[in-house]
Amino acid sequence: VLLLVDASQGVQAQTLANLYMAMEHDLTIIPVINKIDLPSADVDRVKEQIENELALDSDQAILCSAKEGIGIEAVLEAIVRHVPPPRGNPEDPLTALIFDAHYDSFRGTIISCRILDGRLKPGDTIRFMFNNATYKVEEVGVFRLTRQPVRELTAGMVGYVISGIKTVGDTRIGDTITLDNRPALTPLPGFKEVKPVVFSSIYPISSDDYPSLVEALEKYKLNDAALVYEKDSSVALGQGFRCGFLG
Repeated sequence: VLLLVDASQGVQAQTLANLYMAMEHDLTIIPVINKIDLPSADVDRVKEQIENELALDSDQAILCSAKEGIGIEAVLEAIVRHVPPPRGNPEDPLTALIFDAHYDSFRGTIISCRILDGRLKPGDTIRFMFNNATYKVEEVGVFRLTRQPVRELTAGMVGYVISGIKTVGDTRIGDTITLDNRPALTPLPGFKEVKPVVFSSIYPISSDDYPSLVEALEKYKLNDAALVYEKDSSVALGQGFRCGFLG
């Protein structure tokens, strides 16, 4: 895991949250101090925070600027040197973790996933283990500057899956994909329903816009698992949704 710390803002609340999450999963942590090109950058202060607040060795922190291209090679070398290669058996039943998705008006929902075990190729019929929805795979590929189709995705690879999914609600971040004709016995661990802490009711300006609001929320939820919503109504405002967020 690359733990990014802003060279001007220092350690933030989300830095600690991501650190604890990485530690819970026993992941290798590589501290990276980014944006060192900013006039307000204070690398020495940030290194002290890394030592005192994160209990990490600041001497191991990589100094970089993604904008200027400084230190990028050092980051890539550290990943190769310290992060263990992915484990998995391409001959086992398929298990793939959905970590992102977006909607394309022509091709439907495009899923980003990591293949933990097994293989996935065009023509396979996949099943989402959360709701048992099934779809036939049209294309799989990897990410370069653009999507690049490949013959198959195998254990350890990260890529995308296109299956002509028009029902947006069938895809959930954190869900497990498996093969319909040779399913995995259990989904991947760690899928949890989000518990929102901030709520807001949203209503369309005109009742004619209600279907558009429904569609917008469905598509937004594709790549934001923190969004939870349910139908709501108001005598003054009409039909809308009560939405929950993490913050």
